[in-house]
Amino acid sequence: MTKPTDLSKFRKSVTKNIGGISEGFNDPKIWLDTGCFALNYLISGRFDGGIPLEGKMTLLAGESGSGKSYIASGNIIKDAQKKGIFPVLIDSENALDEAWLQALGVDTSEDRLMKINASMIDDVGKFISNFVIEYKAEYSSVPLAERPPVLFVVDSLGMLLTPVDRDQFQKGDMKGDMGRKAKQTTALVRNVISICSSENIGLLATNHTYESQDMFSPDAVISGGKGLEYASSVIVTLQKRKLKEDDAGNKGSEVHGIRAAAQVRKSRYAKPFEKIEIKIPYDTGMNPYSGLFELFEKKGLIQKEGNKFKHTFKNGEEVKEFRKKFTDSILDRIMLEYEEPTPLSPVEFDEELEEMSDE
Repeated sequence: MTKPTDLSKFRKSVTKNIGGISEGFNDPKIWLDTGCFALNYLISGRFDGGIPLEGKMTLLAGESGSGKSYIASGNIIKDAQKKGIFPVLIDSENALDEAWLQALGVDTSEDRLMKINASMIDDVGKFISNFVIEYKAEYSSVPLAERPPVLFVVDSLGMLLTPVDRDQFQKGDMKGDMGRKAKQTTALVRNVISICSSENIGLLATNHTYESQDMFSPDAVISGGKGLEYASSVIVTLQKRKLKEDDAGNKGSEVHGIRAAAQVRKSRYAKPFEKIEIKIPYDTGMNPYSGLFELFEKKGLIQKEGNKFKHTFKNGEEVKEFRKKFTDSILDRIMLEYEEPTPLSPVEFDEELEEMSDE
């Protein structure tokens, strides 16, 4: 019998002597709530999940006023603070006022939030690099699991400038940066992911989208180039629509808020390209149950029967009510019971194919 190979000494020497290399898996253990159960599920496959933290990059992209900052700089930072994670908010739009953040439940005190204003891609890169270098030096002797988690939020990537942008503006010569911004933005994200990959540090960024001119690929195009999309673990796009329903669900001509059509374009934790619609009323803000009823209906857990909707719990109990009567408590029970179907094994898959061919 062949003796098992012992590579323990080799592994230790290689990982110790080569910087930028770490061993093992970095599966996320910390998930940050988006403020919407349905969106959490589409991103992570968990209603109590959301965006991953450790060494991961999440991108929220959409047109102006589609709810990107509301979710990123509001809901997610608020949940990070609740879970003892220190958020570093980098504002490139000069639009995140303290009163607005406080109204969303964010604690803006210095010991709970670091707010940085930056306009240049280079400056953001230097700041994050210096922060992480000092972080690693401070906690190098502390076990990874005990190091304080940190979340960087860049709102937004699309507004950051390159040196070429600045120099041309000062000279009054606005010819564009010849694609340099896309390359520098991608380099920024790649480097941040690299230095944070083995730490309890995550990156969340918002970005702009524009209408696609390709009839064969109608989805909104994310600014910053394809490299940015490759580097992201999670990509959510948001499309703005008008909310013309009041609190009672009555439709009219008055606009009461935003209807954000959200699509999870990329996820390593759930099936991509799933869509939901999130409602964000101006007066009350996002309801965490927004879009959940529609998600359950799409999954077949709630079926329409006449003018009512029906759900059957695992104990055989049936609920048959009008749409408005499906209360949060009922939706809570459905969430607790719901499980994704177990994937077929290779043998079961072959058997199912054979049955289909016989039919």
